[in-house]
Amino acid sequence: MNIINIAWKGIKTDFRDIRTLFFMLAFPILLMLVLGTALSNTFTTSLPVEDIHVLYKDTSNSENFQFFISETKKSGIHYKEASENLDGKQEVKQMKYDGYVEVTAEGIQLFLNNGSSIEGNILQGMLSSYVGQSNIAAEIIKTAPDKLESAFTREQPDNFIKETSLLPDKQPGSMDYYAIVTTTMIILYGAMGSSSLIVSERVRKTGDRLIVSPVRKSEIFIGKVLGSLVVNSVCIILVISCSKLFFNANWGDNLGLVSLVLLTEVVFAVSMGIGISFLTKTSAAPSIIILLFAQLSSFFGGAYFKIENPEGIFKLITELSPLTWMNTAITKIIYANDFTAAIPAITINLTGSLLFLLVAVISLQRREGL
Repeated sequence: MNIINIAWKGIKTDFRDIRTLFFMLAFPILLMLVLGTALSNTFTTSLPVEDIHVLYKDTSNSENFQFFISETKKSGIHYKEASENLDGKQEVKQMKYDGYVEVTAEGIQLFLNNGSSIEGNILQGMLSSYVGQSNIAAEIIKTAPDKLESAFTREQPDNFIKETSLLPDKQPGSMDYYAIVTTTMIILYGAMGSSSLIVSERVRKTGDRLIVSPVRKSEIFIGKVLGSLVVNSVCIILVISCSKLFFNANWGDNLGLVSLVLLTEVVFAVSMGIGISFLTKTSAAPSIIILLFAQLSSFFGGAYFKIENPEGIFKLITELSPLTWMNTAITKIIYANDFTAAIPAITINLTGSLLFLLVAVISLQRREGL
């Protein structure tokens, strides 16, 4: 009963603290909104291409190119025939058009400017296809004119070409990504609050009163840890709920497993805060150490910007960040249904928690007071 009372007292104290509500609730939601909105373009996998404008001059006296123009207009390519006095190359050089095409009896020439490389590649690909089919048609006419129509109208089976994507289509958008990394980051910052669970009693000189009261040190310790776990867990549940409700963040169909992984990080953060508070001698040192550790872990764990394919020493540093294994595990669970990805994250979190709690328990037993 003493454990429940101590835990309940800690829960009420934390939720009455405006700083706790702001830092654990308002701050991650605002950070999620700002980063997810401002950096949305970095997660775009497609490039929008506006209408392509082409200048052309046709002296081939053939209807083939006019047919090509009529068909490609359906794809947003606009053609304008150049007058006799108009220098098409100069018009393209001045970036008035995306390309200039000269069609003669000898062949086709395409002139592009350097400012529209994407549009130029599209034009080049279409014209290459057109020239290739024209050459094939010319050869068929020479050898077997009666086969020309059937050669270009023959239907291919549906499975003639089978496409297989080497990369999954489902990838997190900016808001989805920052919903994950901001949540895991704020859990790690929760270690700062847990580092003061015992220290605050010493600072307020209430530790001696607790010791002389009919409550064992183990009950005090367990009650404070339990209260901190509940507070941090409730805050994370609220952050996830707000991200889904207001930002439509994708947390996948396996929210139970994702929540379990996040819960083990909560246990790790709380245990780390308590363990570091017992390893240091001053009351200010735990907060400084945890703040520095959380900042470096957030930076190298991709909390502020997405880190892709790190190499060398930078790769080693990123892999040492707790947020790296957390974000990797959650992303795989959500977007690849890879349930085994949770095992390394859960194992590392619980192992680290056990070590920090062991340090705290041994230190507490050796102390006369708290």
